[in-house]
Amino acid sequence: MVRFALALLLLPVLAAPLHAEGADCADPITQVDMNACAMAEFQAQDAVLNAVWSDAVGLMEGVDALLPEAERGALAALRDAQRRWIAYRDAACAAEAWLVRGGSMEPLVLYSCLARLTAERTAGLQALQTN
Repeated sequence: MVRFALALLLLPVLAAPLHAEGADCADPITQVDMNACAMAEFQAQDAVLNAVWSDAVGLMEGVDALLPEAERGALAALRDAQRRWIAYRDAACAAEAWLVRGGSMEPLVLYSCLARLTAERTAGLQALQTN
């Protein structure tokens, strides 16, 4: 249900042409550029998250390898947490974007939220590896 709602929310965004490659993200001026830069920032944060995720998976696999088979579950717990976090992130950002629903800055609010929460999750996964 959340994914369906997010898909409906993103439909106008995805239907519009994307201009991220032509936008000056150091100083975006138009709303189109701001939206494109926010999306590019989310994509960059998501790429960092995916790299850190691989490290976290390796860590949990290592934890499981040290445990007797009946006590293993670190990797499964991490995967469950990630799935639930994705659902939370998507729902929270869809709700935040409702503040400007239908406006030209809706994609900016949505992608900024996605980038912010993704960066926070990345920091959380990195913290696992320092404990």
